[in-house]
Amino acid sequence: MNLVLAVTGATGAYAAELLIEKSPWPVTLVASEWGREVCCREGTPLEKLEARADKVCRDDDLSSVISSGSVPTAGMVILPCTTNMLAKVSAGICDTLIARAAHCHLKEQRKLVLCVRETPWSAIDFGNAERLSQAGGTVMPLSPPFYMAADRSPDEITMRELMSLFVDRVLQVLGAPSESNWETVS
Repeated sequence: MNLVLAVTGATGAYAAELLIEKSPWPVTLVASEWGREVCCREGTPLEKLEARADKVCRDDDLSSVISSGSVPTAGMVILPCTTNMLAKVSAGICDTLIARAAHCHLKEQRKLVLCVRETPWSAIDFGNAERLSQAGGTVMPLSPPFYMAADRSPDEITMRELMSLFVDRVLQVLGAPSESNWETVS
């Protein structure tokens, strides 16, 4: 089974690269138009992610296998996720492959994790997050677990380490074991 990874136009594409690197499952990648643009602006060209993924789909290809609930997956992660995509998924709007695949994960009761990066949130965003959670999805703002580096000075930890710790946490939510947790660092 593949893990579906969707990249949308919020910042945080570097974490998507780490998710591909660390995933215990083969990765099917799909990026929105703005996801492609943000990747490029952040120094992680989408071509780099595509080269590491096991399969790549286009966001306008609604006939892709990941748009069908009959195709099992290990789960789906939208990383980074815009509040626009959060709104679409929570409202059941399936006009792109990313939104349709997310809808399929909800209706089939499979793991769906939206790593929302935008901040601050409006009351509308909180309502959308609540609706998505009630439908079975997980909203996991792109916020690293800072406590995992509690014994080190902020000057000693890199962004790669922080994002790697966040990705480990996402993979835990999907059911993958993690070497580090609160018990191992305290």
